Amino acid sequence: MTFDAVVVGAGPNGLTASIVLARAGLSVLLCEAGPAAGGGVRTEALTLPGFRHDPCSAVHPLAVGSPAFRTMPLARYGLTWVRPDIPLAQVLADGSAAVIGHDFAETVSALGPDGDRYRRLLGPFVGQWDRLSADLLRPQTAGMPESALLMARFGARAALPAGLLIRWFRDEPARTLLAGLAAHVLAPLGSPLTSGVALMFALAAHEVSWPFPRGGAQALADALARYLADLGGVIDLNRPIRSVDELPPARAYLFDVAPRDLARIAGSRLPRGWLRRVDRYRYGPAAFKIDYALDGPVPWRAKECRSAGTVHVGASAHEIGQSLWSANHGRAPVAPFLITSQPSVFDPTRAPAGKHVFWVYAHVPAGWRGDVVPSVEKQLERFAPGFADRVIARNVITPAQIEERNPNNVGGNILVGRCNGLHGMMRPVLFARVPYATGNPSIYLCSSATPPGPGVHGMCGLHAAQAVLRRVFGVVSAST
Repeated sequence: MTFDAVVVGAGPNGLTASIVLARAGLSVLLCEAGPAAGGGVRTEALTLPGFRHDPCSAVHPLAVGSPAFRTMPLARYGLTWVRPDIPLAQVLADGSAAVIGHDFAETVSALGPDGDRYRRLLGPFVGQWDRLSADLLRPQTAGMPESALLMARFGARAALPAGLLIRWFRDEPARTLLAGLAAHVLAPLGSPLTSGVALMFALAAHEVSWPFPRGGAQALADALARYLADLGGVIDLNRPIRSVDELPPARAYLFDVAPRDLARIAGSRLPRGWLRRVDRYRYGPAAFKIDYALDGPVPWRAKECRSAGTVHVGASAHEIGQSLWSANHGRAPVAPFLITSQPSVFDPTRAPAGKHVFWVYAHVPAGWRGDVVPSVEKQLERFAPGFADRVIARNVITPAQIEERNPNNVGGNILVGRCNGLHGMMRPVLFARVPYATGNPSIYLCSSATPPGPGVHGMCGLHAAQAVLRRVFGVVSAST
């Protein structure tokens, strides 16, 4: 059987690319090595019966605000977003917490003396999410953005290292809040463009929240898969692809894989120049993840944390910076910065009555083989005394296991590549006019190793599919 296009890898980008191509009237085959679609967007029973955990991606501010997903009728296919009372809380050394709430004015007020600075920093972009996200979540080499003046204003702030932006604030709550936001890309706070990460996540909290799918992350993947099936796309599960020669004839092949895996699968058909360039592609620090089954909610000292869907754990901007520096220089942090999520506080379908699921990960060096469970739980006890007494089961996922579950996450790096400076937005090679192209006119890369980079937003798949429609099928429209 032949297809117009074959997509390998059913993560959010592979699913999105398949949907875009199928909506254009093409016949599409999507091959996935695992037993279910989703890639890192999965939900599994990792601890005890009745506890539904997300092994990787759990909270989705960029998904609910994605220009790609907004065009899809995913609610019709079972997707419901759960918005926590407080999108994000950041613990502080004195036991209190700084928060980013849905209401911008309330967040400004809560930051006290630094509130006016926060207002001047983000205020010009509040109410502009749709325009700004469309321009930010695109290849930055693709010409002038649609909202050029707005992007220029945002870019002047976004280009700064987060460490420099933090110094603009006087007090520790605002400084620590921004450091925690920037830390999501696992780059040192002194890296250029890390301010942009902090600002985008903060703006997303005000504009679209930091929600999660009811029932678990798998609900998002399942909705995308059902929509693709209704469009006529064929999904072939439990089908690992070791060579492009295993695939049926098609005019275009798109790969939601890491660059090294595309080189392994299709290297014989790729130009040597492109292979040499992606051979220099580097992967960043790893995640060390623990999923907990609890017999009660996390006993955070700060009451704001108990109402937050996501809680960042790091006592100060300096402590967070030290943790990032360690992970980037081959050392396990002494006091690790933690990103945590407690979805069952707001979604009772995730655990038995009165019980809870809790998700936490620390940053460690790529391929780290040590055990950071003691230091992680020491941090949790520091800000949630009595936490250990509520643990009834835990499941540890090491960097090696993260890669085993999803080969895109090389060395346990869940961002599919280093995000220092330009490497965060110009992937897999710098200054490529069409970063999804490989030099072979029928083979394209559509994973998070392409612009706009990591995150559950499907935009890498969208832009790759649009490039295929233009370059292979001659489809030119406002949407491509």
